[in-house]
Amino acid sequence: MNSTRQSLLSPKWGEALTGYLFILPTFIGFVLFILYPIVESIRISFMDYSILRGSEYIGLENYVEILSDRRIRTVYGNTVIFTLFAVFFNAAVGLLLAVALNRRMSTFIRNLYRSIFFFPLLVAHTYIAVIWRFLYQKDTGVINYYLGQIGIAPVPWLSQAGWSMAAIIILDVWKNTGFAMLVFLAGLQNIPAEFYESAQLDGANERQIFFRITLPLLSPTIFFILVIFMIGALQVFDTIMVLTEGGPGDSTRTVVMYIFEKAFQRFDMGYAAAISMTLFAIILVLTLIQFRISRRWVHYE
Repeated sequence: MNSTRQSLLSPKWGEALTGYLFILPTFIGFVLFILYPIVESIRISFMDYSILRGSEYIGLENYVEILSDRRIRTVYGNTVIFTLFAVFFNAAVGLLLAVALNRRMSTFIRNLYRSIFFFPLLVAHTYIAVIWRFLYQKDTGVINYYLGQIGIAPVPWLSQAGWSMAAIIILDVWKNTGFAMLVFLAGLQNIPAEFYESAQLDGANERQIFFRITLPLLSPTIFFILVIFMIGALQVFDTIMVLTEGGPGDSTRTVVMYIFEKAFQRFDMGYAAAISMTLFAIILVLTLIQFRISRRWVHYE
């Protein structure tokens, strides 16, 4: 009894208890707002669950319906196209900006450019989408006005299928590339200067230094950016909802928008939950594949 009491009063136990108390709010939030909704979504996906009609267990019928749903192929195709282009351009433009800002310049100029490129990230997606919706107007938009000044005909940014997806990708890159830039800039500044000095003494040019020193040593940062941006792009919703509402037709409708439509406009919660489970599984599998492949090209030393 005394030994048990002494162990409970020991400094190590006190430190452990303090640590558990600090993480308790986060753990409770995880259980309530992440773990429980996931478990509940899995349960609902096996039911004909409707707010208006009630619920009934139907087994795998929702998942079978997904296989014959033509619109699900369209929305998944849109999501894949958006993800590929948005992730690539966010990472590429962010890396180029980071390399440019990592050169020798005054601290004031560097901080000014950092603030300029990072500022869009501080504004909510909805507000930015509202502003860009006016910029994209065919007849009165600022973008088409300046395109007209150089002899380019007005572009139907939001009213034509091909252009509407391009407009969304441009907006996404404009808003999120600042985050990639800052992460890449932090990675570049962590590369020891001795590597560059040795390469220059050996006669390496800037291209060789970039591809043989900078990129390999920056590979953990590139991997982090690819994973984060891929997960975010696969779940895109608010920007497209405000900008195009999924149109014209279903040309810009994503999986999350389709889930929203089924759940909160048609009140088919069971089918919406089944679609959300397929998206969850795809994100999980793609993330695991990225971690698996990263062993071949990510260098931590």
